[in-house]
Amino acid sequence: MSAMFDFLSTLDRKLLRDLWRIKGQAAAIIFVIAAGISLFVMSHGMMVSLDETMRAYYERYRFADMYAPAKRAPDHLIEQLRALPGVNDVEGRISGGGLVALPDVSAPISARVLSFDPEARSPINNVHLSSGRMMSPTRSDEILLLKSFADAQGLGPGDPLSITMNGVRHEFMIAGLVLSPEFIYALPPGDFVPDPGRFAAIWANKETMEAAYDLDGAFNEAILTFAPGANEQFLIDELDRLLAPYGAVGAYARADQISNKFLVEELAQLKTMGRVMPPIFLAVSIFLLNVVITRLVQTEREQIGLIKAFGYSNGDVGWHYLKFVMAIALGGALVGWAGGFWLGRMIGEIYQAYFHFPFLVFVADFSTLGLVLAISAFAAAAGAWVAVRSAINLTPAVAMRPPAPPKFKSGDGFFRAVSRLLDQPSRMILRRLARQPVRAILTTFGIGAAMGLSVMMRFNVNATDYMLDVSFNVIDRSDVLVTFVEPLSDKTILELQGMEGVTLVEAFRSTPVMFRHEREQYLGAITGLPDNPTLNRAVDSNLQDVAVSGDGIVLSEKLAEILGVSVGDVLTVEVREGRRPTLEIPITGLVESLIGTPAYMDMSALNRRLKEPNRVSGAYMKIDWTRRDAVYDRIKAIPLVAGVSLRREAYENFDKMIEEGPGVFRHIMTVFSIVIAAGVVYNSARIAYIERQHDLASLRVLGFTKIETGYVLLGELALLTILALPIGSALGYLIWSYIATAMSTELYQIPTIYKENGLGFAAIIVFLATAVASAFVQNDVSKIEMATALKTRD
Repeated sequence: MSAMFDFLSTLDRKLLRDLWRIKGQAAAIIFVIAAGISLFVMSHGMMVSLDETMRAYYERYRFADMYAPAKRAPDHLIEQLRALPGVNDVEGRISGGGLVALPDVSAPISARVLSFDPEARSPINNVHLSSGRMMSPTRSDEILLLKSFADAQGLGPGDPLSITMNGVRHEFMIAGLVLSPEFIYALPPGDFVPDPGRFAAIWANKETMEAAYDLDGAFNEAILTFAPGANEQFLIDELDRLLAPYGAVGAYARADQISNKFLVEELAQLKTMGRVMPPIFLAVSIFLLNVVITRLVQTEREQIGLIKAFGYSNGDVGWHYLKFVMAIALGGALVGWAGGFWLGRMIGEIYQAYFHFPFLVFVADFSTLGLVLAISAFAAAAGAWVAVRSAINLTPAVAMRPPAPPKFKSGDGFFRAVSRLLDQPSRMILRRLARQPVRAILTTFGIGAAMGLSVMMRFNVNATDYMLDVSFNVIDRSDVLVTFVEPLSDKTILELQGMEGVTLVEAFRSTPVMFRHEREQYLGAITGLPDNPTLNRAVDSNLQDVAVSGDGIVLSEKLAEILGVSVGDVLTVEVREGRRPTLEIPITGLVESLIGTPAYMDMSALNRRLKEPNRVSGAYMKIDWTRRDAVYDRIKAIPLVAGVSLRREAYENFDKMIEEGPGVFRHIMTVFSIVIAAGVVYNSARIAYIERQHDLASLRVLGFTKIETGYVLLGELALLTILALPIGSALGYLIWSYIATAMSTELYQIPTIYKENGLGFAAIIVFLATAVASAFVQNDVSKIEMATALKTRD
C-alpha cells in the first residue's frame, strides 16, 4: 500500500498521515467551511438563475410594458394609440371578473377572464401551452385555463367549466392548460398571497367576451410594448388623455402590474437574503476556521522543531503546513460548491413550481467555484501563517520542548476567595483560563458567533409568526372578504347582512389613486373605513386602534417613508376612477402594517370628497362557520361580485408559502447554522484534548479518576460555552436587526421581533453540540494510557 505513495516527498507523506490522524477534526472543519460556501454558491447561482429566467420569460412571451384600462373604448382607437411616440405595439382586449363554479366546491372561486386571439402569431402577453391544444377561433365555448388552478382542482383538457360573467352563467370546455407571464403570481381579488385553487385565469375568444360583457366592437384594456428609449411617464399621460372620454381608470407601467410587482418584491427579498446572509455565514465560517487552524497548528510545535532538526528550512516547514491547512480548506470549498450546486438545483425546482415558470435552469458557473476556492485558501493561509510564523522562528531545540508555562500568580483576594470555595479540579480549570486568556476569549467568541447564527435564524421564524398573527388576527379579523366589480349602493350591504349564517358585515370603500408629495409619487389605493370598525382595523405600532375620522388620511409607516411625509403634511391625491378629481388631503396619523402599504380615510369623508355618497366597494364579513356553504351559495348569486377571499385559507396559504415556497431557504440556513455550531464546539473540544493529552495522563497517574480527568478538560469547555451564551445572543440580535431592515420591501415589512424562545432554541443547540462533543472526547480521555505521562518531553 505504501508503494502507492513512493512518488511523494517525505513531508507530503507526513501530511497524508496527519490528515488521517485528525480525520474527525478535519471533517468537522470541512463541514463548517462547506456550510458557508454552500449558501454562497446556492444563493448567488439562484439570483442569477431567477433574473435570467424572468428576463427570458418576459421577452419570449412579450410581457406588456404598460396597461391602460378603461370602461369602453372603440376598437379603432388602437391605431391612434399605436402612433404614440415610443410605442412598439399595442393591442386592445376585454378583461372581466367572474366566478367559477365547480361541482364539489362550495366556496366561491374568483376568476379573471381575458380575450385572446388564438390565431395571432406573437400576441402581447402570449401564453405557454402546457397541455391540450389551443382553443379554436370558431368555437365560442372553448377556453384556455391557467395550469396552476387546473392542477389544484384536478381539471384537464376536455373538462367542462361553468363561469359566471357579468351576472350570467356560461358553460365552457377546457381546450388547453397554459402558463402566462401575466400570472406568475396569481392573486385573487383582495388577497396578497397566491392561492392556486381559489383563483382562475381564463382566456376566451374575443367574440365570446364581447357578448358576455356587452363590448361589441370595443375593448376595456389596452396593453402595450415599448420601443427602446420610450418615455414612460409621457406615455402614461398620453394614454390617460386619449382614454379619458372612455372611462379611463389610469394607465400604469409593468412595475405596477400586480403579478410582476409581487414577483419583483419576492425576488428582491430573495436577493437580499442571498446577498446578506451567505456572506454573514461565510464570515463566521472564516473566523472559526482561522481560530481552529491556528490552534491546530500550535499543537504541532514539537513536530515543527523535529522537522527543522532534520535540516528542513523555514520555507519548507511553512510550505508543508500551508499545504496541510489548504488541503482541509479546499476540501471544504469543493464540498461546499458541490453542495451549493445540488441545493440550487433542488430549490430551483421548488421555485419553478412556486412561480409557475415554464423553465428554470440553475446556473453556478466556474467563476463562482474559483471565487470560493480563493476565499477558502486565503482564510486558511491566514490562520496557518499566524501559528506557523512563531514556531518556525524558534531554534529546533527550543521548538521541540514544550512551551514555557505562562507567568502565573496566585491572583488577588477575589481569585483566592473563589478558589477556596472550589475543589481541586475546578481550581485547575480557572487557573488554565487565567493563564491563557486570549485562547479562552477566542474560543468563547467562536462558540458565540456560531450560536449567533442560530439565534438570528430563530428570530426570523418569530418575525414570520408575528406577521401572520398581526395581519390575520389583529388587523383583519374577518372570515370572508367580498369585493364588487364597481362601487355599488350601500344598500347592497343590507343583502349581505340578511344572509343566513352572517353574523357581522362591515362595508368599505376603495379607490385607486396616485399619491404625490414634492418629487415622490406612489400608485396605490385609499380604503374608506366605517366608524369604529372591528373586522378590518387600523392599528399603531403598539397594536392599538387608530381613529380614522374627519377629512384627513392615515398612512402606513412604510408608505409615509416612501413618500417622505409625516403627520401634518398635505398629500396630493390624484383619483384614478370616476370623475378623477385631484385632492389635497392632510395626513392625520400613521399606522402599523406589515404587509402592503395601505392608506385609510373615513368612508363617509372619502365618498364626500369623491362626490359619490353612499357607495361601497365591498365588505368584510364574519360568519357562522357551520353555515358557510349557505353563505357561499348566496354570495355566488350576487351578479356584481368581482371576487371572494376566504381569510382562513389566505392564512394557511401564507403559512404554506413560508414553509414550502421560497421560505425553504430559511430552513436550509437554519440547518447550516446548526452544522456550524456543532462543528465549532466539536473542534474546540478535540483541540483542547490534543493540547492537554500529556497533562491529562499525568492526572491519571496522580490518582484522578476518569470522570475527574474528563471534568478538568470538559469543565473548561462547559464554562466557555456558558460564557458564550450572552455573546451569541447579542450577535444574533445585531445580525437580525440588520437583516430585518435590509429585507423589508414595499409589500413586506419584516418586524424586528426578539423572543426568548429564539435565544432558548440557540442555547439548546449549543448545549446539545457541547454534550455530544464531550461524550466523544470523554471516550478518548478514558482510553488514555498512563505510561504517556512517564515519557519525557524534553
